[in-house]
Amino acid sequence: MEASSNTVPSIVVYVTVPNKEAGKKLAESLVKEKLAACVNRVPGIESVYQWQGEVQTDSEELLIIKTRESLLEALKEHVKANHEYEVPEVIAIPIIGGSIPYLEWIKNSTRD
Repeated sequence: MEASSNTVPSIVVYVTVPNKEAGKKLAESLVKEKLAACVNRVPGIESVYQWQGEVQTDSEELLIIKTRESLLEALKEHVKANHEYEVPEVIAIPIIGGSIPYLEWIKNSTRD
């Protein structure tokens, strides 16, 4: 990634939620608390997974969260406290490059 003193190491975090209402509530709280610069809500996904020894299939919504790498722990705690799943999905992927103005916006839109 191009170095810029106006950016910080940033990540994309995936979180699945059971429905639109849960997705909207969680997305808005993450942005309001400045734990995320932006949350994209992708409706209509179907997840197939194993849970308690059984294969499950559920309709879900996917949240694609852009934030600072340094906020991952706080974001995970926020999701855990505000999610109805016993084991919510929280998967972080580093952003290794991108538009410097966008990466600066992530920095400026999130808390230190």
